Amino acid sequence: MALLLNYKKIGDKGPAIIILHGLLGALDNWQTIAKQLSEYHQVYYIDQRNHGRSPHTDEIDYELLSQDVYDFCQQHNIEKASIIGHSMGGKVAMWYALQHTQRVDKLFIVDIAPSFYDGGHESILFAMAEAPLKSTDKRETIDNFLEHRIQDFGTRQFIMKNLTRNKNGHFEWKCNFEALISNYRKLMEFPKTTHQFLGQTYFIKGENSNYINQDNFDTCDLYFPNNKIIEISNAGHWVHADNPTEFVAKIKALL
Repeated sequence: MALLLNYKKIGDKGPAIIILHGLLGALDNWQTIAKQLSEYHQVYYIDQRNHGRSPHTDEIDYELLSQDVYDFCQQHNIEKASIIGHSMGGKVAMWYALQHTQRVDKLFIVDIAPSFYDGGHESILFAMAEAPLKSTDKRETIDNFLEHRIQDFGTRQFIMKNLTRNKNGHFEWKCNFEALISNYRKLMEFPKTTHQFLGQTYFIKGENSNYINQDNFDTCDLYFPNNKIIEISNAGHWVHADNPTEFVAKIKALL
């Protein structure tokens, strides 16, 4: 059965754009970007399954996430769209484009390649699992707990955006971190296929990030032969957050 994903739409004219967030992200991370792109486009930015306010399921992999995008387009009568995907969302966008080539206009893949990654989020997920959500009613207490396990301030603030209260007023994580932990290795992979997407594809990398590098250029060319690599200055993996001005300017020019 098709899921009904939580989403927001901004803009009421022009071609469609779909924005897909990364692992442990949510649509709210993209609200400012979506607004800036909405002058000439209808921008849909969604919570992917097991994230934000979208449904939780035990399983998550790129086949399922891609099918979710297809179902979303069917539900909203979107015949063709440009897609912007960051990190995990970039892999979803790539797999969707490889499976449904005629339904994608331009593809913007933000700081990820169609290849295996070693990971690095395990410690974050386990810290979230161990956080004292049931024993406190203060965000500060949870932040202090996470500080010893997630020392980077920016990453910790990003994770804290997942914190919410249930109907009883108790803290809980918006994301389904149990499913993300159990399926984590699947999300580090990229499925194999003989398909190619021949449309315009832009790999947008942060100047200070190594997610797109000499080791995975070949796979970018293999699956997406009509690609171009765009570098955003003074940006790491969270390209759109580190340098939103240059990021949006480049996207607008390419659109």
